[in-house]
Amino acid sequence: MSINDYVRILRRWWWVLILLAVLTAGSAYVFSAAQTPVYKSTAYVSIGVSRPDFGLSQAAKQLLRNYVSTIDTEKFARRVIDRLSLDLDPSQLLADSTIASDDSRFVIQIDVENTDGKTANDIARVWADEFQAWRDSENASALREDQIKATLLDDPKFSLDRPQKQINTLAGGILGLLIGGVIVFLVEYREASVIRFAEDVERSLALPVLGAIPPAESAVGGRGRARRAG
Repeated sequence: MSINDYVRILRRWWWVLILLAVLTAGSAYVFSAAQTPVYKSTAYVSIGVSRPDFGLSQAAKQLLRNYVSTIDTEKFARRVIDRLSLDLDPSQLLADSTIASDDSRFVIQIDVENTDGKTANDIARVWADEFQAWRDSENASALREDQIKATLLDDPKFSLDRPQKQINTLAGGILGLLIGGVIVFLVEYREASVIRFAEDVERSLALPVLGAIPPAESAVGGRGRARRAG
């Protein structure tokens, strides 16, 4: 297809594309607005060694995943629930939380989702506190030079996790344009065998159009008017 064909199609069907884009974008916005906001709070716990020793640092690095496995349990979740007097089951709290380690930064990241941002902050902070208290208890029986400490870097801060209204609305508009494009393509493909314009004749026969016969009703109407005029 030539550029003129695309221009002709856009001139004919632009309203379909715009209509579907507006409808899908509006639906996405309404759906997002109807959802209950969910906030996410993140706490970063730094894992540090008591002396700058390569062997001790490597040991701490290898233990990061073990620390995650230790605190990402119903036992630790129960401690957090008891301290904050939350009306939650440990399994439910674990489902709303994600704990992972970053070996490159010697950091354990605690992510907590909740419909209340302040509650999410409290859970992430208390979880980090419980982890730090556990490490302190483990260090009590270790030599000072062999201790591995856990320290909360900053107080957790929550942010909106979902729904993202702007992103959802934009994605809905793009989806509407794609759907509209598919519909227009199907209609044009179905009507491709029908000759409607002079450009269709020139493209099909590779010959220029020299003239066109007007519609029959137009010719009859013209003769009638001519007779009446005479």
